Amino acid sequence: MVNIFKNWGNIKNIERDVEGESDFSIKEKRKALEVSIKEGSVSQFSSGIGESYITPFALALKANSWHVGLLSSLSGLANPLSQLIGSGMMENNSRKKIVRRFVLLQAFIWIPIIFLCFLFWKGLFLNYLPYALIVLFTLFVSCQGIMHPPGFSWMGDLVPEKDRGKYFSIKNRVNGTISLIGFLLGAIILDFFKTKGFAILGFGIIFSIAASFRIYSFFILKKMYSPKFKMKKESYFSFRDFLKRFDNYGKFALYQAFFNLSLMIASPFFAVYMLQELKFSYIMLMAVIISGSIFHIALSPIIGRFSDRFGNLRLIHLATFLFAINPLLWMFIKDPLFLIIVPQFLSGLANAAFTIGTTNFTYDSVSPQKRGICVAYTSIMSGIGVFIGSIIGGVLLNNVKLDFVSPFMFTFAIASIARLCVGLFALPLVKEEKKAERLPPAHINLAHPFKSIHSEIGFFKNILKNKNI
Repeated sequence: MVNIFKNWGNIKNIERDVEGESDFSIKEKRKALEVSIKEGSVSQFSSGIGESYITPFALALKANSWHVGLLSSLSGLANPLSQLIGSGMMENNSRKKIVRRFVLLQAFIWIPIIFLCFLFWKGLFLNYLPYALIVLFTLFVSCQGIMHPPGFSWMGDLVPEKDRGKYFSIKNRVNGTISLIGFLLGAIILDFFKTKGFAILGFGIIFSIAASFRIYSFFILKKMYSPKFKMKKESYFSFRDFLKRFDNYGKFALYQAFFNLSLMIASPFFAVYMLQELKFSYIMLMAVIISGSIFHIALSPIIGRFSDRFGNLRLIHLATFLFAINPLLWMFIKDPLFLIIVPQFLSGLANAAFTIGTTNFTYDSVSPQKRGICVAYTSIMSGIGVFIGSIIGGVLLNNVKLDFVSPFMFTFAIASIARLCVGLFALPLVKEEKKAERLPPAHINLAHPFKSIHSEIGFFKNILKNKNI
């Protein structure tokens, strides 16, 4: 894993910028940057072959759109609420101990999920299996939520401030590739067993692999250095105080809440749409979904360089606009090849910009002592948005019956309008926290299109120019 990492990005340039209280801490931090990539890759492989197939598994258990919406909404709400627990645990527990404990618990939660395959195969409790999956997966993502504040704080103490865009873009690229390999392997296994008439057995196998890799992640984390950190009690403030203060980061948290609400009106249902409406096979489903991740991986280094030079708010504006037009494209494009070329390319670009932009904006805006609690409160607001958005999407799909448009098309249109409104009314309240370079001027002349193309090539070269990469 580390060799792949070194081939895709010059880690030595990042390691040279590491600072610490002693030579030992500097050496351990440098090593931890590499271990983090390895652990992240193992974790993402587990996610790619396991969590990615929860919605198809729910459909295999005869879940309907309401169940899928409930699955997304409850898990989306449980994750941020559980982050309060994780943030609170940082007062009396090391960040490393918290993360390792709940990684192991996630591995154990896969066991009863796998048992649902056996119950379905035997025809037992069929009406209750979707609800059992919802409960178990909600517990699974709750563990993820508890790990997030200490994990986010931990990484913030390891990565040099000036290299955050560069480091996280490379990390996302490596981990994303490994996740795609897991996702691809899962699709191949599922399609093989589906053709044999034992699709449910395929799910049992891929979930067993996912559990095994979570256990492997638990052991890798033991080797990863964690700088000493003690959360001071005076750094704590209530959720009410967080809302009342409504500073620049508070406005950013509000934007994320409304953005996630608008995002989840449609996002959980693209896979359902492809399987039920477009009748895609698991392989075809995999090809479309995986293409967005490939574009995300390919574009992350460019986005990382942009973040380090020109700030993060511009990236968030770009992501919001691209996410707004994405559901409209799904309304008109049915062919899998064109779904890959157009909406999935834009989705990959938007995801890369949003992930790096929001992560680095948070690091720039919040002090190390307050990162855990601020991330938890922001996630609660986002989780409420996810919960409401998923419920809205499920209700629209199940209850809106119009003669002139299908429920999916109507839902996608509502989602696009909602995303656009968030970009127009909520995002302009947020100001950039980082001192960044000004973008070089663009030169567009409609009377001379070829000159414009030549000028814009130079424009993008100027943006991407970075001597340290």
